[in-house]
Amino acid sequence: MQQQYRNPLVTVDIIIELEGKIVMIERANPPYGWALPGGFVDYGESLEASAVREAREETSLSIQLEEQFHTYSSPDRDPRHHTITTVYIATGKGIPKSADDAKNVGVFSQNELPAPIVFDHEKIIIDYFRYKNGVLKKDIFKA
Repeated sequence: MQQQYRNPLVTVDIIIELEGKIVMIERANPPYGWALPGGFVDYGESLEASAVREAREETSLSIQLEEQFHTYSSPDRDPRHHTITTVYIATGKGIPKSADDAKNVGVFSQNELPAPIVFDHEKIIIDYFRYKNGVLKKDIFKA
């Protein structure tokens, strides 16, 4: 009998900066709530290409990737299955418009975030704003 291996699924999430705020989507599928744009990396696709594609599919924005922020890998970060996400910070161009599996799209400041925020995206957003406010990445991500 051949041994079968289970591996985490690979995803990307994108923090899209637009006019000093960040873009979030309201999910049309479970789990319902607000999230960063993102999704599953297709076979044969780079993380960067996936981030650009997912941003366009869900927000209708063209983006410029600025930096790879962090990879989040907690096995319970997605209630559906074990996923690992690499998060990118990007700048957006255009007018956000929901598409694909996004029910709605919004642009939010640090003090005006929507609720509920699903997955571990609230932690990601808190880490992002701490980083943007001058906390070094090495200090944010200490184990």
